[in-house]
Amino acid sequence: MKVVLFDTWESHENLLPLSYTRPVAAFRIGIVTIAEKWMHFLPGDYSYLTVDYLGEKYPLDCAEDEEALFIAGNKLPDQTTAFEAAHLGPGDALRDSSGLWAFRGTPAAFKKLSEEAGRESANDSRRIRYVFDIFLLNAEEIERDYAWVTRGRKGECPGEDVVILGPATLKSGASALFIEKGASVEGCIINVKEGPVYIGKNAQVMEGSCIRGPLALCDNAKIRMGSKIYGGSTFGPFCKVGGEIDNTVIFGYTNKAHDGYLGNAVLGEWCNIGAGTNSSNLKNDYSKIRIWNYATHRFMRTDLQFCGLIMGDHSKAGINCMFNTATVVGVGVNIHGSGFPRQFIPSFQNGSPEAGYSDITIDTFMQVASRVMGRRGLELNDLDRHIFEWVYDWSSRFKKQN
Repeated sequence: MKVVLFDTWESHENLLPLSYTRPVAAFRIGIVTIAEKWMHFLPGDYSYLTVDYLGEKYPLDCAEDEEALFIAGNKLPDQTTAFEAAHLGPGDALRDSSGLWAFRGTPAAFKKLSEEAGRESANDSRRIRYVFDIFLLNAEEIERDYAWVTRGRKGECPGEDVVILGPATLKSGASALFIEKGASVEGCIINVKEGPVYIGKNAQVMEGSCIRGPLALCDNAKIRMGSKIYGGSTFGPFCKVGGEIDNTVIFGYTNKAHDGYLGNAVLGEWCNIGAGTNSSNLKNDYSKIRIWNYATHRFMRTDLQFCGLIMGDHSKAGINCMFNTATVVGVGVNIHGSGFPRQFIPSFQNGSPEAGYSDITIDTFMQVASRVMGRRGLELNDLDRHIFEWVYDWSSRFKKQN
C-alpha cells in the first residue's frame, strides 16, 4: 500500500524553524527519523503531503484517484498505532486528542475530509506538537528505536581500553551497547545504567570522552576528545560534537565540536557552534519558560523549567557567544560578539547584541551554504535553493509586518 505522511499548516507552523526546510516526518528523534520509524512498523511505498513550497523536494507520489493510507507526520508510531492504521477500511479515519492522524482513501477524499472525522484511536500515543517536544521525548524514543534497530543483531566490540559502567545487557536481554561496523570507540567511559548507547556506522568516540545512555551517535558522527555527553542526546549523521551536552538532538551535518554547554536543545542541519559558546537552559529565578511560537507570532507559555537553544538550518554562532534560556534562532542566521542576543532571532540575520543586526542577502546566504555543503562533498541543488528562496521571501514579509 502507498503511505502518505501528511503535515497540516498548524503542525508546520508550530514546529518552525525546524520545519522550514523539511516535512515533520523527516525530523530525527531517537535514533532515526519519524518516517523511518513508520517504514519499520508499517512497510509500504512512502511519500509526503506537506506545505506547497516543500512539495517539489518532497513530492506526493499518489494519483488523485489512487487509494493510500494517510498518516500524520508528527505522530510517533508503535506496534499498536501501526496495527490500527493498517486495518483501516476504505474511507475510515482515526483521531487522537490532537485531531485526525490516519485516513484510508484517495488524496481527493483526504482533502475534503473534516478535521472532526473519524473514530477515536485505541491508544493516544505521542505526537511532536512543539519544538521542545523533540528533546522531551528523545530519551524514550532512543530506547524504543534501539529495541528494533538492534534486534537479532550482534554489534562490534569496543576497544580494550573502554570502561563500561552498568549491566552488559538490558532487561530484554539485548546488549546495552551496540556498535555498528566501521565505528571506532576507544579510551572512553560509557555509562549504560540509565539506558542503552547506540554507535552508528563509521562513527567515532574519541579518547577521554564520558558518555551516558540513552544516547544515539548516528552514522559517520564524531564525539571529540574529552567530551561530556549526558543521556537523552542524539547526534545525527556527520555531526561533530564536543564540550558538555545534555538532552540535545542534532539532526545532522552540524558541528558543536568545542568546549561550551548545550542542553535541552534542538539544532537542525548545517549549523556551527563556535568554541566557548554556551546556552542557558534554566532561568535564574527558576520560573516557567516562555518560548517564541511562529504560529502565534509571540512568546507562548510552557510548563517547562528547562529549555535551551532551538536553531534552524544553516545558522551559526561565533566563538564565546551566549544564548539566553529558550532562544529560538531561524534559518541562515550568523551570530557573533559577546552579550546575550534577544530570545528570538528571525531568519537571515547577521550581527551581534552590541552592534545590532542586519539582513543577509539571499545571494550571500547561497554562497556560504554552498561552500559549507561542498566541504562534505555535497551540492546545494536547485530544490534546496527554491526552498531557501521561499523561506527568505516569507521571512522578509514577516519582518516588514513586524
